[in-house]
Amino acid sequence: MDLDVVNMFIIAGGTLAIPILAFVASFLLWPAALIKVYHWYWRRRLGMRVDYAEYEGYRFCYSHRGTPGTRPSVLMLHGFSAHKDMWLGVVKFLPKNVHLVCVDMPGHEGTTRTSAVDYSIEGQVKRIHQFVKSIGLNKKPFHLIGTSMGGNVAGVYAARHSSDLCAVTLICPAGLEYPTESKFVQRLRELEKTQNSDGIPLIPSTPEEMEEMLKLCSYVRFKIPKQILQGLVDVRIPNNDFYHECFMELVGEKSRHSLQENMHLISTPLQVIWGKNDQVLDVSGASVLAKAVPGSQVHLLDNCGHSVVMERPRKSAQLIMDFIIAQQNAGINSNKKLS
Repeated sequence: MDLDVVNMFIIAGGTLAIPILAFVASFLLWPAALIKVYHWYWRRRLGMRVDYAEYEGYRFCYSHRGTPGTRPSVLMLHGFSAHKDMWLGVVKFLPKNVHLVCVDMPGHEGTTRTSAVDYSIEGQVKRIHQFVKSIGLNKKPFHLIGTSMGGNVAGVYAARHSSDLCAVTLICPAGLEYPTESKFVQRLRELEKTQNSDGIPLIPSTPEEMEEMLKLCSYVRFKIPKQILQGLVDVRIPNNDFYHECFMELVGEKSRHSLQENMHLISTPLQVIWGKNDQVLDVSGASVLAKAVPGSQVHLLDNCGHSVVMERPRKSAQLIMDFIIAQQNAGINSNKKLS
């Protein structure tokens, strides 16, 4: 083989080796940084831009794609201790002509962290309403989606600010009185009896606890390398004091059953999506909502746990879009009858 050709392969091999070695080093030494790069990459690939909005000195961090059009805009509210990027899997399967907004909930990720008053469900509803006004999202009725804690907030928002919305989707929401207690709620009752607030399963501080939390939240069993588990923990540990404060507010008297207390006031079309194998918030909550809000659409997913948007992103996106289109068509037909 010609010496120049050999040199070319050596140079090419060396060029390829550098990013490969950098990736391996990042994976082994800085898994938390790698996770952040992963989210950045998917936001960029899906066309989601990160921006900030302010309301009387309070800052909201959010990602968004597109502009308001013929379909209603969609606002997505994440769950406890998550952030706006948890929706990326669903965003991947939503049409690019739909205006999407994913916001960091109060105190989470890039949104201002203040005090417990903002972490109660009423406090979060107030802040999300401020966010909506700050970006002008309520110039036209929009579609609100929330999961878990975000589902509790979304449901109470729908009860308080129905004129802002064209419809609401609640995905395994918190804040109900569930006919059947979940494994997670049973664990909380045990901790309550012993007055131990340090063993909350949703606030892991070791890779082993993180693995247990993922098993609790997901029906699908993923084999996750220990380095990635460590990275997930490393990202969370600096926020664990906040998570603890927020969680205690959410399970307190004022917030524990917020959705239960307000669901009868929901007048906008309601969609409920729940994993049949949810171990965090039992699927029996779906029937509670269906009875309280006549005409609700309820979808129960087989082989799916609490992390519906992570486990079944394509199905979630399909159900959401089908519901949005159905509501839009119903509105058009209603207008035709009136005219």
